Formats: sequence, C-alpha cells, structure tokens
Amino acid sequence: MEDVRWLTPGQLEAWQKLVAVVELLPGVLDGQLQHDADLTHFEYFTLATLSEAPDRTLRMTGLASRTNSTLPRLSHVVSRLERRGYVERTPCPEDRRATNAILTDLGWEKVVATAPGHVGTVRDNVIDALDDGDVADLDRLMARILGKLDPDGKFGLHPRP
Repeated sequence: MEDVRWLTPGQLEAWQKLVAVVELLPGVLDGQLQHDADLTHFEYFTLATLSEAPDRTLRMTGLASRTNSTLPRLSHVVSRLERRGYVERTPCPEDRRATNAILTDLGWEKVVATAPGHVGTVRDNVIDALDDGDVADLDRLMARILGKLDPDGKFGLHPRP
C-alpha cells in the first residue's frame, strides 16, 4: 500500500466530476432519443456511424470496433435495426467470410430526422455550458485520454492536425 500514488484532493475532485458526467450523460442522451425517435443511444450511434462511412457501409467487425461493441451485442442491435428497415446485412464482396452492414435509405432518413434533436440535447447538456476556449480544452483533453484508452484508433477518432 505504500507505493500507491493516491489522488490529490484536486485530482480526486476532477475525477469524481468526470465519473458523474460519464454516468449521467448516457441517460440524458438515451432518454431524448427514446422519447423523440424510438431509438436507444446505441442504436442511433450505430446508424450515425454507418451514415458517416463510405457508401454508408462497414464490415460488422469494423462497426463493432467503432462503436466499442462486441460482435454478439452489435449483431443483436443490427437485427433490431434490420427489422425496422434501417440496416441490411450482406456478404462482403472482398471477403465472403465477412458481413457488411449497410445503412438503407430509410435508415439515412431516420438519421437525418433524428440528428437535430440529438444535437440539441448535446448542445443543451454539454456544449452550451462551455465557451469556445472550454470546447477547445475539452477536445484537447479528450484527445489525450483517448490516446491512452484507444492508442490504435480503433474507435475511429483521430486527432486533427
């Protein structure tokens, strides 16, 4: 126990605030999306990730990586999205062993219709509480933390030059 590097009081306060945000924000985002769009935050995140991919298509393994999901969890969510007509799965033409997830036109329409409410919630609960300098600081700090948590960039977020 002697070699434990305990947090200083200031570090502990900052850590506790980060934990509170990490715990509270998902519920706020999920609640808005379920109420306004009948989607969970993870479903929306999956659709939005596909919407930003080339040809709105990703291999399931790549989509799992970018959404920080296991393949079984992602497969279950994609099945739900398929039943609603938002996503379809097809064999990957380059590797028939792999499966691609493709955002359908209906899925694209759902993302477009859902995005304004989601962005409003993000603004109301995070961005508008900060000034431009705070946003730049938040970006810099999150990039440093992501560099530790995701050194290979599997989540798909790369720092801007």
